[in-house]
Amino acid sequence: MSGKLHVWNLPSSVTEAELQAKFEQFGRVVSAGIEIDSSTRRSNRFGLVEMESGVEAQAAIDRLNLTQYDDTVISVYKVRLDNRA
Repeated sequence: MSGKLHVWNLPSSVTEAELQAKFEQFGRVVSAGIEIDSSTRRSNRFGLVEMESGVEAQAAIDRLNLTQYDDTVISVYKVRLDNRA
């Protein structure tokens, strides 16, 4: 299982360091990034987090998906690596 995660509906004020810290509760974070709109330079409220292992990624999903993060409810799920249903 991949350790790569999509994180949707992030608070617009969250930083990459804060995102990383939130996911480090569940294991080693290899990388954490927030998508920035190139024209407005503002957060698209979407992030990518890569955990060291699939087990750690699943723990993060289990504990963080559909939970409150500041003023929003976030969605966390695995990155799909293929187009199979």
